[in-house]
Amino acid sequence: MPELARAAIDPDWITPLPPFQLADNLYYVGSRELASYLITTPAGNILINANLAGAPAQIRASVEQLGFPWQDTRILLDSQAHSDHVGGAAQVLEETHARLLAMAGDAEVLESGGHADFAWGDDITTGFAAAHVDRVLHDGEVVRLGERAHGGVALLAHRTGGHTRGCTTFSFRVHVPGEPAGRLREVVIVGGVAPLAHYRLLDRPGRPASYPGIAADFNRSFATLRALHGELFLGAHGSYFGLLDKVARLPSQGPQAFIDPQGYRDFVEGAQRRFQATLARR
Repeated sequence: MPELARAAIDPDWITPLPPFQLADNLYYVGSRELASYLITTPAGNILINANLAGAPAQIRASVEQLGFPWQDTRILLDSQAHSDHVGGAAQVLEETHARLLAMAGDAEVLESGGHADFAWGDDITTGFAAAHVDRVLHDGEVVRLGERAHGGVALLAHRTGGHTRGCTTFSFRVHVPGEPAGRLREVVIVGGVAPLAHYRLLDRPGRPASYPGIAADFNRSFATLRALHGELFLGAHGSYFGLLDKVARLPSQGPQAFIDPQGYRDFVEGAQRRFQATLARR
């Protein structure tokens, strides 16, 4: 990321956080605020979010500290095609030869290095290295790696557009250490829920919406999020789900500190209320 943009970055975006386990095959490998997740399988691993340009070195160190080879990364996914979540994507692909899968609406932004972004495309400070998308996802598609009977995983990719056109929330089921062997929890990794300050949500004379249907996208996204059962509540930013407070409880509670269905419901309801208030003002 250019230095002009880097100067405004919250220090927590680039401050490492020791990696830790969330579920049998799910690990946190991001910073104190920009979340990145490793999902492991016998067929290789999935990485969600490459974060800022320069972040892959921190993510790789976390992955290897956990004992997993960086070269075993087979699939790279993203929550939203903004530079704080995909700025390092090209580097991850170069180092691991993983396949990049991205939601329609964000795939074009990734391949353009940010220039196709509806809100930031003309701002060079938000650009990033372009990354080739191997598979374009659509709402409700499944991302699979390996066979479930042999430790493979299947993630549902939900298009929760608005924050970006192809903003993506992932859901899947996991076993959390310390719980009965047959009990599975639904993980929800929220992609993004808020309009940025300069987004135009409605068509006005001489000021069209930032993209056609952006307000409808937000409303559909909230309906999608309400229909999910986020027991293990995660997101693209640590502040979505109280990351640092829950990390502080890890020594006493272990991964169960992140089981927070009420927190998930409160987050979605609060985000929707704020969106509706913003929509009414604009």
